[in-house]
Amino acid sequence: MPSVIHDGGHVHFNRAGGGPGLVMVHGTGGDAATNYAHLVPNLADIRTVITPDYAGSGETADPGGDLTLDLLIEQVAATFPEDGPSDLVGFSLGAVVAAGLAARYPELVRRLVLIAGWTHIGDPRLRLGLHTWARLAATDPESYAAYGPLVGFSPAFVSGLGEDGLKAMLAGDPPPGTVRQIELDLRTDIRDLLPAITAPTLVIGCTQDHLVPVEHARALHAALPGSRYAELDSGHVVLHERPAEVTALIRDFVTNE
Repeated sequence: MPSVIHDGGHVHFNRAGGGPGLVMVHGTGGDAATNYAHLVPNLADIRTVITPDYAGSGETADPGGDLTLDLLIEQVAATFPEDGPSDLVGFSLGAVVAAGLAARYPELVRRLVLIAGWTHIGDPRLRLGLHTWARLAATDPESYAAYGPLVGFSPAFVSGLGEDGLKAMLAGDPPPGTVRQIELDLRTDIRDLLPAITAPTLVIGCTQDHLVPVEHARALHAALPGSRYAELDSGHVVLHERPAEVTALIRDFVTNE
């Protein structure tokens, strides 16, 4: 797994395919592999797909100190290829990071896709959900594991897994960076950054999102004049619930002028 050095630490990333760059940023509690490994083969035929792990996820260590949006933006920016602007995709917290990067470094971003993102965490219900998620991750791994399917996926998808599929989903402890990443979610407000985004943008919302309700994706779209908008009938983790549909939206948007 290649890496670059940023602020004295290694930022690890995967690379696949060929052609112009497509950088894909994962969400809270995930990493490059868990969020995107199953999507990469259907994008690597048209792009050099780069999937970084930011601080506290995958193979990238948490450097300690304040975990800030600026740090994650800089870590992801360090993984961009040097041969011209790249397309950029972000999911959940990754969408917030991607939007911030596109605002700070417009020269790096050709097209931008923001999936299940938000502008700020002023919604009391959203704050309650995130606080609960963080508390369970810190104190009760078994309840944390159960909470994920309940708020991360649509009811029909979870029921369709069956007992064995659900048991497999519940296995494992929270990734080490999860609590600090959720705490960052709760502090994040990108409303002042959004007017600086110049890249053509597609916002994707999820109609059955119980973690970050679809109204937040709609508000993100409304805050980006000229952006395109699509909704999928899915829970929050649309990358796994509707992988073919979300991949098709990404391919169409980055290849059609």
